[in-house]
Amino acid sequence: MNSITTFRYVILAFIVLLSVSSCSKEDMDSKGHLTGVNVKLKSTAGVLDKVYVDIADVQLQVKENTDAPNAWRSLNAISGTHNVSDLRDGVELVLVESAAVESTFIYAIRLVLGDNNFIDYNHVLYSLDVTTIGNAAPSNLVRSEFISDGFYDIVIDIDIDNSVRYDQEESLIILDPKLYTEIRKIKY
Repeated sequence: MNSITTFRYVILAFIVLLSVSSCSKEDMDSKGHLTGVNVKLKSTAGVLDKVYVDIADVQLQVKENTDAPNAWRSLNAISGTHNVSDLRDGVELVLVESAAVESTFIYAIRLVLGDNNFIDYNHVLYSLDVTTIGNAAPSNLVRSEFISDGFYDIVIDIDIDNSVRYDQEESLIILDPKLYTEIRKIKY
């Protein structure tokens, strides 16, 4: 009976030793270098109604040089085509919920748009160009430090009336989103 108890203690000590030695100091400290982020979208619209925007991703610029490798970090947004005209009067669309990101200085935030952008005008759907003349990745300077163990609520407001225009020379309806960004630190 005594040898079984000793054997159990040896096994338990081995498991504890294995658990402690398999984690590096960087692994143990990495949780302290993260912050939480929510990203929501709302719109300001007056005249235009039924403007559908295809959102593929939301990204944060974490390096000053936008051409540097890994300058933009994806937040793995909830993608899809949404009627952004409905996002007014306090209604917000959640694009990113409780994402863990590195605590770092954020230079800009951008929406990455897909190809399925359109406007419903008198029950006729018109495609909105974002690649020829429009902007498929509109960004907004935020220049903000994301502190570790904090939690940030980012609200992107798209001004629909100033984002959609008609180009007579190209005979295209252009989507060039005009964005305004609000960042609130909700956990210290």
